[in-house]
Amino acid sequence: MEARIDLHVHSNCSDGTYTPEELVLYALRKGLSAFALTDHDTVDGVRRAQQAASGTSLTVIPGVELSSDYKGRDIHVLGLGVRMEDPGFSAYLEQFRRARDVRNQKMLQKLRDRGISISEEQMLSEFPGCVWTRAHFARFLKDHGYVQDMQEAFKKYVGDHAPCFVPKEQISPFEAVRLLLDNGAHPVLAHPLLYHLGPSELENLVDQLCVCGLQGLEAVYSTNRFSDESAMKQLALRHGLCVTGGSDFHGSNKPDIDLGTGHGNLNIPCSLWEKLRGCS
Repeated sequence: MEARIDLHVHSNCSDGTYTPEELVLYALRKGLSAFALTDHDTVDGVRRAQQAASGTSLTVIPGVELSSDYKGRDIHVLGLGVRMEDPGFSAYLEQFRRARDVRNQKMLQKLRDRGISISEEQMLSEFPGCVWTRAHFARFLKDHGYVQDMQEAFKKYVGDHAPCFVPKEQISPFEAVRLLLDNGAHPVLAHPLLYHLGPSELENLVDQLCVCGLQGLEAVYSTNRFSDESAMKQLALRHGLCVTGGSDFHGSNKPDIDLGTGHGNLNIPCSLWEKLRGCS
């Protein structure tokens, strides 16, 4: 039986709940041969995970998930096989983090304006060393009793059309692909069906991304249903893209999605990563 991997995993360096070290231990228990740590707009956890995996049977693939904007939609591009020593790429991530900090301050104020007792100091205490995302604000609201669950937090406070939402400063997905190529990473369009684009519009987006150098498409994904996976594999085939797969594991922030297996039936063979590595 071919070794199993997971090419889309988050730690608590962004919006997951496992530390990089805990991810390594869990991946070993799950029998994975490799996983890609793809935190949002940061690679801070990669070396920690690689150090924890040193001397084991597990490979930690350095990765990142970049947020971008396409016609008002939040499009995510994975970078797999990131070159960690690239100073230009590190500078970009730091610039993006500063812009995110400004956004977070605005969201804190909007929450306070609606009677939520929340401060930067509290967030730093409860989520140390993290790149805050809306999931962190949702977790705070849940943990402090303002909402029953994170879904309610997004609906009432921090979702796209909720009163405390502040849009991120984002690059286009085409710029994200070029940035990753310049780094030497393999750019992959993450979870294409989550953008709720019509078939022709998704086809057009993929076509434009391919012109920029897109190399892969995440066709094997936790929330795919029925014929979704085969449709996405066909989309990849039409555009000459490598197929990739990932659970999008976030720990307890997405409790129904498990590492490596998603909702229980995900199967990502090692050969997907090997084929992507051969792309240039």
